[in-house]
Amino acid sequence: MENHDYFAHETAVIEPGCKIGKGTRIWHFSHIMKGCEIGEGCSFGQNVMVATDVKLGNNVKVQNNVSIYTGVICEDDVFLGPSMVFTNIVNPRSAVVRKNQYVETLVRKGATIGANATVVCGIEIGAFAFIGAGAVVIRNVLPYELVAGNPAKHKGWMSEYGHRLHFNTEGVATCPESKQKYRLTNGRVSKMD
Repeated sequence: MENHDYFAHETAVIEPGCKIGKGTRIWHFSHIMKGCEIGEGCSFGQNVMVATDVKLGNNVKVQNNVSIYTGVICEDDVFLGPSMVFTNIVNPRSAVVRKNQYVETLVRKGATIGANATVVCGIEIGAFAFIGAGAVVIRNVLPYELVAGNPAKHKGWMSEYGHRLHFNTEGVATCPESKQKYRLTNGRVSKMD
């Protein structure tokens, strides 16, 4: 038996040539394909598929039944909810091979993608953005933005702790849990020092 700095359930398939960080846990029936780069402290639920050359940062949480296709990059602390899926071809056809046309999708630090959401390829999801369950994301999502629906539309703003932000007349909001303050200026949110 090989010694690793990560845990993989005996039913998981880990192809040669993957880089998997210390403390990562890979559970039942998951498949990690060749060339993947997975950071430290990640967690993969049951039946997760990570395609060739996917890059995931540290502390990425991937829930059951998630498919992460080639072209996806997730930075640190990303949460991928149960059964959400990424796409990687704009116009897929069974009879037309487009493996050289994969389109990159970037998920920035701390973003959350809810259960059963679909993320269409070629977009960027901003840091600490929050994608509602079942959403179909077809455009870029701003940092701290909350989107939901099909197609996903702007519904508000979220704190880094995952609470809805309510801005006062001066454009300032406070997270009820962390007490961190945020400013809304010209349709964009930033954390205040």
